[in-house]
Amino acid sequence: MQQRWVKLPNGNVIDANRIVFISRPESYPKMDEEGNDGIEWAVMIGTNLTRDSHISISGNKDEIGALIGKLVGAAG
Repeated sequence: MQQRWVKLPNGNVIDANRIVFISRPESYPKMDEEGNDGIEWAVMIGTNLTRDSHISISGNKDEIGALIGKLVGAAG
């Protein structure tokens, strides 16, 4: 199977073909450096079922939505 590299919001890349699960996106309140309130989104992805292979990815709603779309192949 050919590798399908996807760029994560933090700048790292991951082979989308190695991912075995994607959690439901969750939102939580966050304050930025200037003290402004906002909403941050996070999703857990795993390349194996063991806990040490889980990666937590956070970003804004658009970044997380685009990431999930790329991982499931909807955004090519």
